[in-house]
Amino acid sequence: MLRTFRPGHRLVGYPSWQQQHAWRKLCKLKQARRIPAQELPHPFSPACRQSYSSLPPSLLEKVGRNPEVAKVVLKKGKVQLFKNGSPMVYSGAVDSVVGRPPPAIGDTVLVTDGAKQLFAWGVFNSESMFRVRIMQMEEEILNDPSCFMDMERLIQTRISAAVELRKLLDLPSNETNVYRLVNSEGDGLSGLIADVLGGHLVVASSAAWVEKYRKTIEEAFYKQINPKSITWKPSIEILKEEGLRIPDPTELLMDLSDEVDEIGVIENGISGGFALNAAVGGASHVTGVDSSGPAIELAKANAVLNGIEEGRCTFLRRGVKHFLSLSVAEGKSWDIVILDPPKLAPTRRVLPRAIATYRRLNALAMRAVNPSGLLMTCSCSGAMTQSGQFLSVLLEAARQAGRKLTQLRYAGASPDHTLDVSYPEGAYLTNVLLKVQ
Repeated sequence: MLRTFRPGHRLVGYPSWQQQHAWRKLCKLKQARRIPAQELPHPFSPACRQSYSSLPPSLLEKVGRNPEVAKVVLKKGKVQLFKNGSPMVYSGAVDSVVGRPPPAIGDTVLVTDGAKQLFAWGVFNSESMFRVRIMQMEEEILNDPSCFMDMERLIQTRISAAVELRKLLDLPSNETNVYRLVNSEGDGLSGLIADVLGGHLVVASSAAWVEKYRKTIEEAFYKQINPKSITWKPSIEILKEEGLRIPDPTELLMDLSDEVDEIGVIENGISGGFALNAAVGGASHVTGVDSSGPAIELAKANAVLNGIEEGRCTFLRRGVKHFLSLSVAEGKSWDIVILDPPKLAPTRRVLPRAIATYRRLNALAMRAVNPSGLLMTCSCSGAMTQSGQFLSVLLEAARQAGRKLTQLRYAGASPDHTLDVSYPEGAYLTNVLLKVQ
């Protein structure tokens, strides 16, 4: 468990401003006269901070220099969730905001319990349902005080750490040059997602603080991976809920002349999705179905790019429900069916309707699988994944279809889609492989 600050950690008996001023003056003299460092006692020596010895000097100094720094005080009974690591402080958990003037959107704030004891800091947003996105917890502050209340440094540190983590996952490699570099809360940068596409980078923004520090973020990416281009794609509707009032949403976008229309990428030795992986994996014939015309044309082009023999892949522009219904009616079936619908439940509010759609689609897909064949079924809706109901939906679909299921694998996103285990709400993808009888 995280340590909590003792009452003695309050800034009582803090070294006086006169002491600090004298010490800084001595530092200047030291530089001029080259006085050895050991001759200058630091004002934050153990004797001076006996009552709060667990806190690093830099943390104390920053708080002391600005005693009016805004503090978000949490309600009694709401604190433990966040002390346990959840980074998203929702509005209902906030008791009060202390500070004059009050913090603006994107400002850094201290986060305290009801006794106003510091245990974290983060970025504030009075307009968002998430009042504070916590950036460092107590243990992190103690381990790395250099980033305390310093968003620029924290951004650089977290992006550097994300790059190093992907290197441990062998990303990029000769076989894969498309992957997720930053995954929001999973990499300690809530509201920021960055995907590498070959030598290019696409950044998705869904938090006001990300827009505020856009320049710093871009500079950090250029320093760490030096992409050929960065395409900035803000989530306009979410940012409106974050309190950003943008007359023209395109003002947030990069100059279109700087964007790249097509990029050649490779993932596990292929460029393409499920259909092309099946073809390269040895399937005698593959039928790909999508309601998007551009997606179909791109799939055809990728089949040629990957050297798939003509006739082995058929791509159809169809609604999947209509296609499966017609296939079942005509008695068509396949050894393997892969069902990967779009996000059917973008919010929990529409989850009941989405569950009904998942049930119908999966029942149709099960009917289209040959006896003892395989069904791989997916959900990319966070609300569905976090509800824990996906397997129950599949069981209901099997009953409707008159089929029996054996689960072979239950999986989520790939390792580059990092997840903060203290924030399970970050999970959004479910993939289940089933034997259908």
